[in-house]
Amino acid sequence: MKTIRIGTRNSPLALWQAHEVEAKLQNLGLQTEIVPIISSGDKNLNQPLYALGITGIFTKDLDIALLNNEIDIAVHSLKDVPTLLPENVQISAVLERDFPEDVLVKNKDAEVLDLNVLKIATSSLRRRAFWLKEFPETEFTDIRGNVQTRLKKLDDGVADATIFSLAGIKRMNLDVEYEQIPFLLQAPSQGVVAIASKIDNPELSDILKSISHMETEICITIEREFLKTLEGGCTAPIGAKAELIGTQIRFVGRLCSLDGKDCIETDEIFDWNDSENFGAKLALKVLENGGKELMDEIRKSL
Repeated sequence: MKTIRIGTRNSPLALWQAHEVEAKLQNLGLQTEIVPIISSGDKNLNQPLYALGITGIFTKDLDIALLNNEIDIAVHSLKDVPTLLPENVQISAVLERDFPEDVLVKNKDAEVLDLNVLKIATSSLRRRAFWLKEFPETEFTDIRGNVQTRLKKLDDGVADATIFSLAGIKRMNLDVEYEQIPFLLQAPSQGVVAIASKIDNPELSDILKSISHMETEICITIEREFLKTLEGGCTAPIGAKAELIGTQIRFVGRLCSLDGKDCIETDEIFDWNDSENFGAKLALKVLENGGKELMDEIRKSL
C-alpha cells in the first residue's frame, strides 16, 4: 500500500494522537505521513462552541480533506466527532481508551478555596450543567484553546479553576496539580482516539480494523448510540460511561437541563451481545422518563 496520509488538527494534543496512530501503522510495516490541518474550531477561540452553531466544529475540516482525497485517514478525539457522519465516512478504528475522567485544575490563588465558591472557566454545556447540579450559585466564564492555552489563561486570572479531560494532561505529560471530580460524568466516548476513513476504501478499512481495540469499541458504540438517540442533532448536557466487566456492561448515563436543576440519570448492569442497540434502548428510557420534555426545553434555550 502507498504511504498513508494521516490528517490531524495541529494542536499539541492532536499531534500526539496522530503519532500514536502512526506508530501502530508503522508497526505493521506501513509508510505514513502526518498532515496537520487547522480546524475551524481552532481558528475562533472567542466564542463558546455551543454558540458557533456548527456540528463537528473540530472535525469538519478533516472530513473535507478526507473526502477530497487530500488525506487517507483522519485522527480525532472521538468525543468531538458528531454521531451523524458525512456520507462515505466511517469510524474505522479506535485506540484503547485511557483517562476518560474530568478533573479540576485551580490557579495558585484559589488552591485553598472550596468547590462551592470557585469561579469556573469552561465553555462546555455538560460541565456547566453537571457542576450547577451540585453548586447552583457558581459563576462561570468561557474559555477556549488547547490545554496549554487554557492553563496560561488560568494563570492570568480568568477564573479560579478550569476543567480538563484527564487524558489531555496525561498525554502531554504536564506537571499540573488536579482534583478528581466524580460528579462530572464524562462526555460520551471521552478519552478515546478515533480513526476515520472513507467507506469505499475496503483495503484501508481492513488494515485499520486490525489496530482497533475491541473492548473500547463495544463501550463507545453504546455511549454514542445513547447520545445520538437523546440529542437528535442538538448540543445538550449529556454524560455517558459504559464499562465492560467480563461479559456484562455497566452503563451510567445522565441528561441535565442547562441550569442543572433537572437531571435524569440511569445506572444499569446488563449482559452484552452484539445484536442489540443498548445505547438507543437506554436513551429511550430516559426520554420516556421526562427526557423528551427536557430536550425540548434545551432546544428552545439554544
